[in-house]
Amino acid sequence: MTEPRVLTEIDGPIAYVWLNRPDKLNGVDLELITELIAAAEALRGNRDIRAVVLQGKGRSFCAGLDFAAAFKDKRRVARFFFAGPRTVNQFQKVTQIWRTLPVPVIAVVQGHCYGAGLQLAAGADFRFTTPDATWSILEAKWGLVPDMAGTVPFGELLPADVAMRLSMTGESFTGERAAELGLATEVSDEPLKAALALVDQIIERSPDSVAATKQLIYGNRHRGLRGAYRLERKLQAAMFKSKNTTIARKAGTAKETPVFGPRTFGS
Repeated sequence: MTEPRVLTEIDGPIAYVWLNRPDKLNGVDLELITELIAAAEALRGNRDIRAVVLQGKGRSFCAGLDFAAAFKDKRRVARFFFAGPRTVNQFQKVTQIWRTLPVPVIAVVQGHCYGAGLQLAAGADFRFTTPDATWSILEAKWGLVPDMAGTVPFGELLPADVAMRLSMTGESFTGERAAELGLATEVSDEPLKAALALVDQIIERSPDSVAATKQLIYGNRHRGLRGAYRLERKLQAAMFKSKNTTIARKAGTAKETPVFGPRTFGS
C-alpha cells in the first residue's frame, strides 16, 4: 500500500497537517497536491478547530516540486495547470486554499523551503522558521516564474524590488534572513513551540472574531476604500450577532477566562 502523501491529526483545537514524503524532502508531486487540497477542504467544515499547523515530516519542510515524479503523466499535469472556468488551477489552489480557511494556518519550517515549498509557506497566515533553514524562490533555476499562487503573498509581504530580486536570481537565504525580509513571521530554534505559543494566544479569543479578522485582512488587501469600509461594517455587524462575542464581552466584564462555543462564523 502506498504511504499517504499527507497526514492529518486533530489534537483538541489544533489540526496538525504534515507533508509526508520525508525520503524526497517532501518534494511536491501531483498526489501530494491532491491530498493536501483534500485535507484543507476536510478541515474547513470542522467548527471545533481553532488553528492549523502545517509541517513537513523528516528534516525538511518542502524542497519544492518533484519534477521527475510530477511529470510522469504530462496529460494529468496539463489538467492540473489549465484552470478552465475556475479562478485558480490545482497548482495554485494547493497554496491558496489555506488562506480561505476560517482559522489561522501556521507553517513550521525547517531544513529546505524551496520553490513550491516556499509558496506553500507563503500561503499560510504565519511562518515560523529555524534560523538555519534554507529558503529559495527556486523557479528561476528552471527558467520559470514564481507560480502556485505565491506571487500574491510575495507582493503583500515584500517590496517589489526584493520580490523581483529573489524571483529573478533564485538565490538561497536563511530562515533568519527570511524574517528580516518579512517572509517569515518569527525565527526560533524550536519553531513548533513558538507557533503553539501563538496558537495559545489566539485560542483565548472568540473563534468567530478570529475567522472574521482573517477574512477582513485578506479581503481588504485589494479593495478600494468604499469596498474596504463596506466589508469592515459587514463583518463587524456579524460579530455583534455572534454568541461567542457575548461570551467574550461577559468574560471581559467579569475579568474571567472565556469559554467559547464552536465557531459559528465562516464556512
